[in-house]
Amino acid sequence: MHARFALSHPLPPLPTEVALADWLCLSPSELDWFANRRNLATSAARSHYRYHLLTKPSGGVRLLEAPKFRLKCLQKRIQTGILDLLPPHPAVHGFVKGRSVKSFAIGHVGQPGVLRIDLENFFASVRSARITGLFRTLGYPPPVAKLLSELCTNSVPKTVLADHPERFLYFNRHLPQGAPTSPLLANLCAYRADCRLAALAKADGSLYTRYADDIAFSGFVNNDLAAQASAILAEEGFTVNHHKTRLMSEGVRQHLAGLVVNAKPSTPRDEYDRLKATLTNCARYGLDSQNRDKHPNFRQHLEGRVAWVEYIHPERGAKLRTILAKLEP
Repeated sequence: MHARFALSHPLPPLPTEVALADWLCLSPSELDWFANRRNLATSAARSHYRYHLLTKPSGGVRLLEAPKFRLKCLQKRIQTGILDLLPPHPAVHGFVKGRSVKSFAIGHVGQPGVLRIDLENFFASVRSARITGLFRTLGYPPPVAKLLSELCTNSVPKTVLADHPERFLYFNRHLPQGAPTSPLLANLCAYRADCRLAALAKADGSLYTRYADDIAFSGFVNNDLAAQASAILAEEGFTVNHHKTRLMSEGVRQHLAGLVVNAKPSTPRDEYDRLKATLTNCARYGLDSQNRDKHPNFRQHLEGRVAWVEYIHPERGAKLRTILAKLEP
């Protein structure tokens, strides 16, 4: 792994478990507790995480696993002290400083074809053994690598998901969606897949980028490329959601991560029109008249949506900002 990355700074030397505990300002017993080495967190109350179940539009669930304060601080230490020193693959735009959804999509503008591939359960599919292997390739001895992995992964207590069909994804240690370390670790674990997919794109004369679980190719792309990419992803331990795979020609709306890329990165016109209508009705009839989803701070919610349009499409965003300014504070 060292040969793969040009490190911005040397990684901290952590030759022993005691050295890791000292680096994290913990006693060895505290380190064991936060790593949950003895699997004592068998209930949600004893867990180092808080859990929130969100229903997906497809009918499945997304489990948010938010680390509690002290574990989050330890994960932040690992993030800033180790993970931030490892540069991501050039094709990766998610969770990377200076990159964004816009940078992910902009290279695919005006292409004859755009291929979109979606990965299922991106974080939950990355298991602790893979994270341990990553830390070992960084030069850490097996006991230290395993402890680092345990601090960054989670096994969800069985009472949290009960009999939900997707519960088995979360019972084994995996990257929790909600931990500050998970995005960077997921990107690093996908590094070899990114290398292979970028090489596939180069051989095909197309462009490859990835934003978290959203994968895009563009150029003279076809179904053969989709099949080859899916095979590579399967070999690398990821699952493609084939129902969401889309091959979009220039004659239809080409969209990636919520952006239309036919001519330039922009928000879909129908979404813009709906937001403009909502703002206009708020100005006429008041904020409460349009808050159908019962947002606790609806104006703040609208601020975020307008800011997103401003970032992607400044001219449209300016028009929305004018209407928003007329609303009550």
